[in-house]
Amino acid sequence: MAKMFINGQSVSAQSGKVLDVLSPVDGKKFDEIPRGEKADIDLAVTAANNALVSAWGKLTALERGRLLVKLGEKVLANHEELALLEARDTGKPMTTARTDITVLARYFEFYGSGSDKIHGMVLPFLNGYTVNVLREPLGVTAHIIPWNYPAQMLGRSIAPALAMGNAVVVKPAEDACLTPIRIAELARDVGFPEGAINIVTGLGEEAGAALSEHPGINFISFTGSNEVGVLVQRAAAKNVIKCVLELGGKSPHVVFGDCDLDRAVPIITRGIIANTGQTCTAGSRLIVERSIYPQIMEKLAKQFSQVKVGTPDMDLDCGPVVNLAQRERVEFFLKEAQKSNIDVVAQGVISPGLPKEGYYVTPTLLGNVPINHRCNQEEIFGPVLAAMSFETEAEAIALANGTDYGLMAAVWTENGGRQQRVSKSIKAGQVYINSFGAGGGVELPFGGVKKSGHGREKGFLALEEVSATKTVINYHG
Repeated sequence: MAKMFINGQSVSAQSGKVLDVLSPVDGKKFDEIPRGEKADIDLAVTAANNALVSAWGKLTALERGRLLVKLGEKVLANHEELALLEARDTGKPMTTARTDITVLARYFEFYGSGSDKIHGMVLPFLNGYTVNVLREPLGVTAHIIPWNYPAQMLGRSIAPALAMGNAVVVKPAEDACLTPIRIAELARDVGFPEGAINIVTGLGEEAGAALSEHPGINFISFTGSNEVGVLVQRAAAKNVIKCVLELGGKSPHVVFGDCDLDRAVPIITRGIIANTGQTCTAGSRLIVERSIYPQIMEKLAKQFSQVKVGTPDMDLDCGPVVNLAQRERVEFFLKEAQKSNIDVVAQGVISPGLPKEGYYVTPTLLGNVPINHRCNQEEIFGPVLAAMSFETEAEAIALANGTDYGLMAAVWTENGGRQQRVSKSIKAGQVYINSFGAGGGVELPFGGVKKSGHGREKGFLALEEVSATKTVINYHG
């Protein structure tokens, strides 16, 4: 049975309770995780606070950075083991799992290299004074991460916090805990002091809520649904601490008539089927200039009809979704489209012979979807692409901004002026021009506007989010 990781030790829940871990491939139990509760969160937060005044807190920025770089190297040394664990826990194809582990290592490498490069300032002031602005860690940072990219999300969330000298407490999603636990064990192996990294598994309404509300934390990072994000923000407000929220998206591709379709179509397809559509930044809406709408839909239909779904070891385009509830959610939206007589332009293929109890869904391209239809407005979190058309640039911008979300977008056009006008007019945290990537590289600041959340992760801006300035005014005459 997997165990939690608190104060440098692998431990069970104090209550002795466990949760079953079910395989997305066949719906069968293959492991157990501790069902952590408030008492376990208390232990983890205490361990983190103790770490700040002991070995971890006494390290220099250079020493913290070296530990993070060593952890990145350790991840790469255990690459296949971690990829297999990630694929087994989430159901994603092995190629995707291997990429995720490589990116995880990059997070530790990037922030490890940057930990001693966040500098303070000296401000000019009155004669006889020297004013220094210091940048300091917040203290204990809480990280509630989702199940779609457990390895990547762990690195994205904790690497900058650790680089700045915070101690971390992580609550992974109960559907995908195994990789984060193993990474914490590897951190211990490379020399991270006790209490610097703590992992508490359990249910969101128990362990997650207890962590969000805990008076011993100084910051919360949460990635997940809008509903839970509101609860997390309320908890942060009660303790008067900062939070960073990434709450999903309904990201559009805005395609103009002059775009390079041969380049765009494969990227648009990949942008919705990657990780079986279980990506906050998935390009789930397609907004196409009417003059080329038939042409692009024909090309996309060919692409979608070749998309194949299978088990992780088959290493096809898509694996199963993570659990039964997610499969039912995707199927619900497809039924809603059918009720509304929306065109099913093309569908992928679920490989024959897969376990009937597995959580497999059919990748689907929908055509002429009204802007107000729920397939255009709500995050499906599955491989479903909703297409619509426009006449004018102004209409395209209105459609792109026509949801409550604002996480990511793409603009496809060869017209330089239009590239600038449209990208500046779209309300999103990231906008790609003639390309598209799931959140971009580790170096690129990432986050949303509107109901996609607030705050920024990735890049050097993430280091600012998990730290605070202190102004020291020294009168010396």
